[in-house]
Amino acid sequence: MRLTALLAMAARVRVPPGYRYGTNRPWTINAQRQNPPGKRRNKVFLEPVEDWHVFKGDTVEVLAGKDSGKQGKVSQVIRARNWVLLEGLNVHYRYVGRSGDYKGTYMASEAPLLLRDVSLVDPTDRKPTEVEWRFTEEGEKVRVSLRTGRVIPKPVMQRRDGIVPEQWKDGPKDTSPEDALEKTYVASLKTFEEEIMEKMGIVEHGRPKKSFWY
Repeated sequence: MRLTALLAMAARVRVPPGYRYGTNRPWTINAQRQNPPGKRRNKVFLEPVEDWHVFKGDTVEVLAGKDSGKQGKVSQVIRARNWVLLEGLNVHYRYVGRSGDYKGTYMASEAPLLLRDVSLVDPTDRKPTEVEWRFTEEGEKVRVSLRTGRVIPKPVMQRRDGIVPEQWKDGPKDTSPEDALEKTYVASLKTFEEEIMEKMGIVEHGRPKKSFWY
């Protein structure tokens, strides 16, 4: 396991109560503008999803909307709103950066779709199908197509740096989990100079001058 993975597990994003999720990441500037401090936006009531079966990188087919019947790849999943975003589908256009006489840049962006408006595509015949979670003889939880009975594996995603986390193998220069979790720092009330003097065996007989803080 890489040290970056351990740090990512520890640095979970915490949002304030009443936070309203959107298509922007909670730590981005756009998300902070939509959820300014002290402002509580209207709540969004969602249907609970017991078993989430669509992941980033899956191929799905749109069941409702202007792109109904088209298939696309899932580029983003927002479980807090039951949303999925598809590459190049359900696109809307708008002007960004409008100021004064400049009308802005005309840009296209994918609008989110509800989970119930998409269906997972079976890779064996490229047709939409309903799925359910089952367990193999080895105890692995897998997605199974109810129409063909075949297993639909989870997509393997590649990071921007070209690394696939599921296929990564630790090398000689990677930090082991034992070394990363080892406690090497001990809190102390001594100053940095006093700690150096103690380790080097330096004894100071003079008394420091008193200092007062107001």
